Amino acid sequence: MRTWSAAPHPRPPWLLPVIAAVALALVGSTTALVLADATPSGPAPSRTLGTHGSASSPSTPPGSALPTTTTTPLVVTTSPAAGATDVAPSSTVAVHFSAPLSPTSPSPTLSPDVPGTWVSTDPATLTFDPTQGLPSGRRVTVTVPGGPTGVAAAGPRYLTANSTVSFTVAPLPTHRLQELLAQLDYLPLSFTPTSTAALPAGLAAEDQPGSFAWRWTTLPATITSQWTEGSSDVITRGAVMAFEDQHHLTTDGLAGPRVWAALLAAAAAGQQNSFGHWDWVDVTTTLPETVSVWRDGAIAYQTPGNSGVPGATTALGTFEVFEHITSGTMTGTNPDGSKYSDPGIPWISYFNGGDALHGFDRASYGFPQSDGCIEMPPSNAAAVYPYTPIGTPVTVR
Repeated sequence: MRTWSAAPHPRPPWLLPVIAAVALALVGSTTALVLADATPSGPAPSRTLGTHGSASSPSTPPGSALPTTTTTPLVVTTSPAAGATDVAPSSTVAVHFSAPLSPTSPSPTLSPDVPGTWVSTDPATLTFDPTQGLPSGRRVTVTVPGGPTGVAAAGPRYLTANSTVSFTVAPLPTHRLQELLAQLDYLPLSFTPTSTAALPAGLAAEDQPGSFAWRWTTLPATITSQWTEGSSDVITRGAVMAFEDQHHLTTDGLAGPRVWAALLAAAAAGQQNSFGHWDWVDVTTTLPETVSVWRDGAIAYQTPGNSGVPGATTALGTFEVFEHITSGTMTGTNPDGSKYSDPGIPWISYFNGGDALHGFDRASYGFPQSDGCIEMPPSNAAAVYPYTPIGTPVTVR
């Protein structure tokens, strides 16, 4: 009996593109992140990253090694995972690769830009540690650079294209923000936690069981009705602005990552409100128009004032003082269309756009005469000015 042995036949050069096309068709809609050789030399087993981030591999006999001279896969996974929501702002970001990276590989990038540092925590993992936390309530995209100048491993091999993963950071709880502001005396309320035990550092930003109470029961409903536990109301925004001003942050009333980092540090250090008081300005537009200044639950000063004339009436509502200057030039348009420019206006506290508390010389006071501001006799405005730092609520009613 004659025995036949099958000798390998060389593959004709035209066959390789056909094989590649068939393989591409089989991959279909899955996401393949392949670390390609700079000089690939033939077919090799492939691994793909599935639509849910799970890697699938061809079967390889036990003990077998993948060829080192052919195209090999680079599987990229991240923590937080793609599409994750409510990611804690204190989280780190880790990018894991299925092969050790070259020490000269570029770092991934985050959008929006987040202060922090990428470090290699093991040969196949890059970890980002944000110095001020991830931006609360924002969608963050991690981009791993690909191509010849991108992430690389021995070979040299590299990602054939950029890889991007996005996740959403949880907003920090407003209730916890209010708790901390109350404990540091930036609010007209106190907060008493249920437990007196010290909080572990990792839980400092977490909402705590407890109760709020007004520090002064003498405050009228005109201002107490403006408070809503767990919501970013005008009293809370004013308190945030006061904190920002004292800690040299942008006074926008928004508790972003920088504010939270400073607030948690202040709470840990027991750093109370350095102003030492809680003030509120109540302006009544019923005749005679009156400016009442409240400090720590009691009226500390009153003066007649002037609101805006018809065509330039002062908006009603409660607002926060956002600019506080001893003197400035005011410009604008009168109700008749003429322009004005008044230099040297004293004791200005802007609270709503161009509306401000300030001094202005008039023959009399107590009825509408201004272009929208609340005017007071200059000497009286000087007395009011120390009660109106950044963040002070001003009610016009």
